[in-house]
Amino acid sequence: MFENQQIDQLPNVDELLFKNIRKAYLKVVLIHYLLFSGVLLTGFFLLVQYKLQEIFPTYIDGIYIGLLLLFLLILTFLIVGFYRRKFAIRERDISYKSGILIKKITTVPFSRIQHIEVDESPVSRIFSLASISVYTAGDSSDDLEIKGILKTEALQIKEFINQKING
Repeated sequence: MFENQQIDQLPNVDELLFKNIRKAYLKVVLIHYLLFSGVLLTGFFLLVQYKLQEIFPTYIDGIYIGLLLLFLLILTFLIVGFYRRKFAIRERDISYKSGILIKKITTVPFSRIQHIEVDESPVSRIFSLASISVYTAGDSSDDLEIKGILKTEALQIKEFINQKING
């Protein structure tokens, strides 16, 4: 007969020993951000010089200051957010936590994992870093991606999880 027992004591997720993402990944994040913002700023500068200066000549300095403040705010969020990213691997699951304003902890039991990938971006490859993506059955919002770990560690994690799944 089916029984559904009451649980009196739940495991404390705060007691998990989370590992930090590699500090070299902050360089990868900053390089990506500088490349993206450089292209954006160049495009905006050209737009201002050839179009907006004629339309809004008195607001150009304010636009530049506002844009600079916006990019500094985004940079601050990227740096602070980097230090909030952590992961933990236990005997039966993998967890990842992140977030500044909205903190999120995602835990995926190995029994739900369908597929695992290890990826390297061109910039990450320079620092021997990779990301590991864990895909689950069902809704894709349960999928988990950990960026900024050593490639060798990502491959070890993948092998460990594959052994647990195929056991």
